[in-house]
Amino acid sequence: MPVYEYQCTECREVFEVFHKINEEYRDGCPKCMGQAKKILSPSNFILKGSGFYVNDYPSESRKKSEAKEKQPKESPTPKVDKPEAPAEKS
Repeated sequence: MPVYEYQCTECREVFEVFHKINEEYRDGCPKCMGQAKKILSPSNFILKGSGFYVNDYPSESRKKSEAKEKQPKESPTPKVDKPEAPAEKS
């Protein structure tokens, strides 16, 4: 069942009520028993887990930084001195 927010028209108390979408709330304010009016409030939206938006739709700057991280790092190869070949005896 959805949660609805109501505000009392007399004491301005804001409270939440669980009821079906097709039901009307008629009980009034729990604090002063005045009339209550349904108010609009922002919905609560939470991405749990890794989050599809964060992982699947990165910003352009994030794409560029990830591409740089994936490139193999060039490390200078140490110069190895090879021993000279022994002189041939004739």
